[in-house]
Amino acid sequence: MKKLNEVLIGTGTEIYREIIPLTLLGLTGSAVLVPAILFLPATLTLLLLPLIYMPLIFGSFYAYHRKTEGKKLSVRSMLGGAAKGFAPSFLLGLLLALLGLILWSTWWYYGGRGSLAGRAVAIFQTYFVAMALISQFYTLQLVIQREMGIFKAMGESVKLFFRHPAYTIGAFFQAVCVGVMLAVTVVGFFALFNGMLAVYSHKAVHNVLNPEEADEAEEGQATGNAVYAGRERL
Repeated sequence: MKKLNEVLIGTGTEIYREIIPLTLLGLTGSAVLVPAILFLPATLTLLLLPLIYMPLIFGSFYAYHRKTEGKKLSVRSMLGGAAKGFAPSFLLGLLLALLGLILWSTWWYYGGRGSLAGRAVAIFQTYFVAMALISQFYTLQLVIQREMGIFKAMGESVKLFFRHPAYTIGAFFQAVCVGVMLAVTVVGFFALFNGMLAVYSHKAVHNVLNPEEADEAEEGQATGNAVYAGRERL
């Protein structure tokens, strides 16, 4: 398997090459996200995001996956993927909304008490929600790359999390860090986040699902270095 820094470097290179279509994907998703944040109540926004925004994220993932198969990266492909993956992305979105609701209600109920026991419960629940969230890092890509059903993909994602805990936590943390850095510019987040996440998620998950590709590349590089060293001696 490749190291995470190699995955991140590859992601940056790909984003540079495909900056215009990836920006269009991001702006299409933001066309739903921005009005929901600005004009709708928080509870309605929480319901709307799984219903509309998560399918658009799935569509971005799908569009980039099709690009790796030789197809054109376009908004049309994204919208087609969003329609195709509406059910699985909606169900995953509901799960994420539920986790967010659990976290909010826990801190509202226990965190406001001011007691040490209440804060301990809130911290434990935060850890539980964070691990549950990270364990679903692979889900949508498994639906796309392995054509799994959503529930099977959720279970397989948990298995991959336990099989590669450090890699999964690191990959999730990197995605969050890049998202936070983009959020500082605001415009950069709304224009690039969806496209960036599509590229990074595909490469990070593909690396886990196809570790032999990285091994073959390393073997080829080692062979090339050995041949070069032999020529230098001659």
